[in-house]
Amino acid sequence: MKSLVCLQPQLSARAEALAAEFALQLSDEALLQQPGFHLCLDDSGLSLQQGAARPGKKRLQVQVDFVSGAVAHRRKFGGGQGQDIARAIGISAYKPTVIDATAGLGRDSFVLASLGCRVTAFERQPVIAALFQDGLERGLQDDECHDIIQRIELHHGSGHDLLQPQRFTADVVYLDPMFEHDEKARAQVKKDMQAFREVVGQDDDADDLLQRALACARCRVVVKRARKARPLADQPPTYSLTGKANRFDIYVNAKVAAPAE
Repeated sequence: MKSLVCLQPQLSARAEALAAEFALQLSDEALLQQPGFHLCLDDSGLSLQQGAARPGKKRLQVQVDFVSGAVAHRRKFGGGQGQDIARAIGISAYKPTVIDATAGLGRDSFVLASLGCRVTAFERQPVIAALFQDGLERGLQDDECHDIIQRIELHHGSGHDLLQPQRFTADVVYLDPMFEHDEKARAQVKKDMQAFREVVGQDDDADDLLQRALACARCRVVVKRARKARPLADQPPTYSLTGKANRFDIYVNAKVAAPAE
């Protein structure tokens, strides 16, 4: 069971509610003396905080922030429908519905919602799902982000369980499993992703998601992979869009367009 540290006594009721919702164990601040990243609650919201920080050194914190920082910069200046992810999803005048079945901290979900898509997001890791939900709740208070976040519906659960046509369908299913990374890539990754990888690890069972996704996607499945990684489940895509570090493998069921009346 994952732990949650409440840093301010007045937030204890909120901490108890989060612990119940995400099956977290409440712990005291002594946990922060242990190495690793720990889920913490204070008046700024939920964050991952680095334990066992050296004296006098600021503790690294990772928080989901859809309002400011890199996510806000991408929303305003990221290229809109010209972005690779938008082209891979098939966004045009028609805004497809999307299932983000491996949502993580929600950055791609937010990008797609900012481009007009309605996004159903799945995240199975409880700490990550809690951080994502907290970011959504804080973002709803911002005038510029409110309408975007209203287009995102988060479900705490695994795509292995939730990707069933009788439960969820969409125009597009998007998969971004934690793919393999070598030591050189690990050394270059940003600190927030280091924290994310420490909590999540590798999605060693991701291959099982592809056929489930194809069954739930009316138009296509899009899989984000490392540029040189093998295709998911070793199944060649219909075509790929390849960038400097990543590529998008697209598995086509039908044209991305409004369903026939």
